Amino acid sequence: MATILQSILNIIFIIEFFIGNLGNGFIALVNCVNSVKRRKIPSVDKILTALAISRFSAVWVLFLDWLVFLKFSPLSITRNTLRMIQIAWNISNHFSVWLTTSLSIFYFLKIAIFSNAIFLYLKWKIKRVVLMALLLSLVLLFLNMFLVIKHIDAWIDGYKVNTSNSLSPSFVEFPRLILLPSLMFTLIPFGVSLTAFLLLIISLWKHIRKMQFFTKGCKDIRIWAHITALQTVVVFLLFYMAFFLSLALEFWMFDMERRETLLLARVSITIFPSIHSCVFILGHSKLRQDLFSVLRWLRYWCKQVGTLDP
Repeated sequence: MATILQSILNIIFIIEFFIGNLGNGFIALVNCVNSVKRRKIPSVDKILTALAISRFSAVWVLFLDWLVFLKFSPLSITRNTLRMIQIAWNISNHFSVWLTTSLSIFYFLKIAIFSNAIFLYLKWKIKRVVLMALLLSLVLLFLNMFLVIKHIDAWIDGYKVNTSNSLSPSFVEFPRLILLPSLMFTLIPFGVSLTAFLLLIISLWKHIRKMQFFTKGCKDIRIWAHITALQTVVVFLLFYMAFFLSLALEFWMFDMERRETLLLARVSITIFPSIHSCVFILGHSKLRQDLFSVLRWLRYWCKQVGTLDP
């Protein structure tokens, strides 16, 4: 039964891997092509391109971690291999999460309406605010990597003690010690995005009251802009919650002997950088149009190839 479950989870993970590559690769390619055509790329497209690249990297790091997980026993992995895998995961995951959070900040400052002087100043300096948020997040990244490397070294030392028939506490607690920083640091960007979401709701409510927008046939651009931004942030928060719960699952139920539990956590974690990008494409009008254009071109190309066959 456990073997069948592992096989199913491996198949699901491979599907997520290909979806993540296609979705993130499409976003990055489309934005790069459009930037070359227009010779200028809007700020939101810059964030989207960087986000797609970071998620593309995160998906590949998870894939390589999955290969190592299948081929080697956790106890046979060397110190350098552990360091490379964990550092690569922390860097790619950090930028994936924080660039998505920066997108939430950008939508909030661009669309929300408040008369507060501080908000108006931040709205005026929106590009600098997003940049400063990313730069400040690097402090958390370096702290996270420091803790991870420290716990890896402690685990290796614990393993050496373990081989002499004296089990070290650091050896037993390694999985939780190395997962705890990632679990803690994901709460900060989630809190920022949740705050932006709540403030967008307040801004929308105030704007509706001000405009008295309740008659049929009336349309207000700002209201629809609020709704579109809220939809984007809500989808992000839902996927983010699933991602956080997956990390929590791996933290509380980590067991080197129960591989199906670890595989389930990997499958759940991969949903955020892979499936969310595809959902974002379908929810973004411009990316959706580009996707349909590519699909129409592929359909036409397939028909042309079919007519050339003897």
